[in-house]
Amino acid sequence: MQLFYNPDIDETTETFSFDKEESRHIIKVLRKKDSDILHVTNGLGLLFETEITLASDNKCIVEVLSIKKSPEPKFRLHLAVAPTKMNDRFEWFLEKATEIGIQEITPVFCDRSERKVINLERFEKIILSAMKQSNETYLPKLNEAISFKEFIKQKNDGLQLIAHCEETDKKSLKEVLRPNENVTILIGPEGDFSDKEIALALENNFQPVALGNTRLRTETAAVVACHSVVFFNE
Repeated sequence: MQLFYNPDIDETTETFSFDKEESRHIIKVLRKKDSDILHVTNGLGLLFETEITLASDNKCIVEVLSIKKSPEPKFRLHLAVAPTKMNDRFEWFLEKATEIGIQEITPVFCDRSERKVINLERFEKIILSAMKQSNETYLPKLNEAISFKEFIKQKNDGLQLIAHCEETDKKSLKEVLRPNENVTILIGPEGDFSDKEIALALENNFQPVALGNTRLRTETAAVVACHSVVFFNE
C-alpha cells in the first residue's frame, strides 16, 4: 500500500484536494487516473481510502470512501537527542526511529554539542517520508530544539531516563522499563553529557541507564533505545 499525507482532513471530510506538488507527483510520476484508489493519512491515526474524481496535476481531487482508525499507542516514547556533528547521522536516526514507532523527538543542545544549528523543516520532511514509507498513520511530533537546561525544566510523564557513558551505578534499560508506561530518554552528544548535566538530570528525577556493554554513537544509541522500548512493549 502506498500512503499519502494530508494534515487537514478528519472524520467529517468527504472530498479534498492535494496541493500542486503532491498532485503532480500522483498524476505525472505515479500515473494515477480517475477512479484509482489512494490511501491517505492525516498523521493522527486515521487511514482514509479515497477515489480520484479529478486527475489533475494541478489539483488532484479525491472522494473519501471509508475511514479506519488505527489503535492509539499504549505508551508514549519521547527521545531527547543531541544533534550530531554530521547531519546525515541525525537524519538517519529520525528515519529509523519513525519506522520503529517513536511518538516524540526533541533535539537538545548540550555542553559538548558540536552542532548548534539544525534545519527543522528538513527534519520534518524526513520524518514524514519515513512515516509514509512504513505505512504508519501516526506522525511523530518533532519539537523545536532547546538547551539541555531548558529541557530538564519541562515536565514529562512516566519514566525519565538518561543514557550516559560515565562509569557510575546504572541499571540496564530493560531493568527499569515497565509495560505500557510513558518513557522519556535523554541521549547525549558525541562527547557525552558533562558532569554538570548528569548531576542536573539526577536532581530532576532522571534515572541513569545503560544501553549495553559497548560505547555507541549518538545516533546508534538513540535507535537502540527506541527499538528496546518498542520491542519491550510488544
